[in-house]
Amino acid sequence: MASNWSIYTTLLTMEPLDILPSHVFPAFIFGTLAYCAILVFNMTVLLTIALNRKLHKPMYLLLFNLPLNDMVGATAFFPQLVSSILSQSRSITYSACFAEAFLTHLYGAGSLLILTAMAYDRYVAICCPLKYNTLMSPNNLLKIIIIMWTLDFTLIGLLLALNYRKEICFTNIVDMYCNNPSLLRLICGDIQLNSYYGLFITIFFQGLSLLIVVFTYIKILITVVSKRQFDAKSKAIQTCGTHLIVFLCLEFNAFFALIAHRLPNVSPYIRRALGVSVMVFPPFLNPLIYGLKTKEIRHNILEFFQKKIF
Repeated sequence: MASNWSIYTTLLTMEPLDILPSHVFPAFIFGTLAYCAILVFNMTVLLTIALNRKLHKPMYLLLFNLPLNDMVGATAFFPQLVSSILSQSRSITYSACFAEAFLTHLYGAGSLLILTAMAYDRYVAICCPLKYNTLMSPNNLLKIIIIMWTLDFTLIGLLLALNYRKEICFTNIVDMYCNNPSLLRLICGDIQLNSYYGLFITIFFQGLSLLIVVFTYIKILITVVSKRQFDAKSKAIQTCGTHLIVFLCLEFNAFFALIAHRLPNVSPYIRRALGVSVMVFPPFLNPLIYGLKTKEIRHNILEFFQKKIF
């Protein structure tokens, strides 16, 4: 048991990686390269949007937040993982674990909020084109981004703040990385309020995003079907298809990971695999999907590299 200020320096033990000694170095190299690839892919999308005035439109300025958020998620997960692989130690201080859990949940909620805001932008662009410049004016866009990040920091900050205790009774993190459910298991005494609030923000973020995305895509589908112009249909399907692929990948990953944490009979190996997939696949795939599927971004990336090479 740890008490008072010593709680922040208490060493916690995370789930073992079970890597054979002969596989330690290859696993370290693979993890490091994966993290570097995520940073490079996301930075490429960020710089492409930032350096091209043609992309300074609401759709791309909202998209700008996604690689930023993905890099937060990857940074919460990979440095601790590759360090553990190399040192063969799964120890982490309580304060570092707390910070990792905060960044992890900030990334998960941020992904949902950003994709929800992007769905609203596509809805206005396709269903209310004459009102687009008014509804998505620079001032309104700034308000959307501020509200999005304020909600994320406030609700996730409160979630982790409720975990504050002067003492903990356990030191074993039952997961591959630190998160709210694993921190709750360390706490002595009643955690009912924490559980209720955790369930509330899960329903809030998942419910809000699903409700808005389903509503906007039904309206978009009706509008696209009613349009006779083939070019308008093709452009709408292209821009919405990319967003929908990213959103569905995140939702399926997050849904099964949440279910695995809530059901006690789920195999710990399945729970770990699903938890890790949420932290690895979206940050890796999102920039690739947007880079390859969005014509304007793909064109500007290719143009940039052609200038540098030739």
